[in-house]
Amino acid sequence: MTEISVLVADDHTVVREGLRALLSAEADIQVIGEAQDGQEAVDLARRTRPEVVLMDLAMPVLNGLEATRQIRRELPATKVVVLTSYDNAEYVRQMMAAGVRGYLLKQTAAQDLLKAIRTVQSGNRFFSPSIARQLRHEFRKTPSNQTATGGKSKLTPRERQVLELVAQGFSSKEMASELGISPKTVEKHRQGVMKKLRIHEVAGLTRYALSAGLLEPGNRDVGDLRPELAEGRH
Repeated sequence: MTEISVLVADDHTVVREGLRALLSAEADIQVIGEAQDGQEAVDLARRTRPEVVLMDLAMPVLNGLEATRQIRRELPATKVVVLTSYDNAEYVRQMMAAGVRGYLLKQTAAQDLLKAIRTVQSGNRFFSPSIARQLRHEFRKTPSNQTATGGKSKLTPRERQVLELVAQGFSSKEMASELGISPKTVEKHRQGVMKKLRIHEVAGLTRYALSAGLLEPGNRDVGDLRPELAEGRH
């Protein structure tokens, strides 16, 4: 059995120990490192190249947002899953824009964490149910998106497939392989989707896909974080 390598980043020792105990009990998951601040998370990720990083938001030295940005830039194959107490919509938007594949609340981590790790490693996204509901609600209350939600019926079957894969976090190359078409053709369909829906960034497409029922809430995918994150509040 191939093990999923996981790096845990959280500034609370008791949280890291609890996560290690939970994950180490699973035959298909291996904790390969622990980081107590964002900079250590980046440094450890560079050395160990984990498949999944569990990332807290409020950490010293470097917060979770900036650590995620650096990891995603240097290690695009590594999936980052946020594990935090913050459910603020702005934080969710920022982390999605940074390229996270999942957003979990610590309050429900016991129920969701193992499924989230396996889901993102398989290529999909995972949100805590309350976060998914929040994203759908936010999308629907935005005037421009209220009009855009009718755009699903305007999409061709191929464009719908591309939309689903974009929202799941597939790259153009991965989509081309999945659909048996060229990356250039993928880009043509992606541009068609964005034009028809009037949405021009991946985070928005993910919110649209959730609101339109194309992704299951628990199974799939601006500025800096607010000052309190840098102060270590959880």
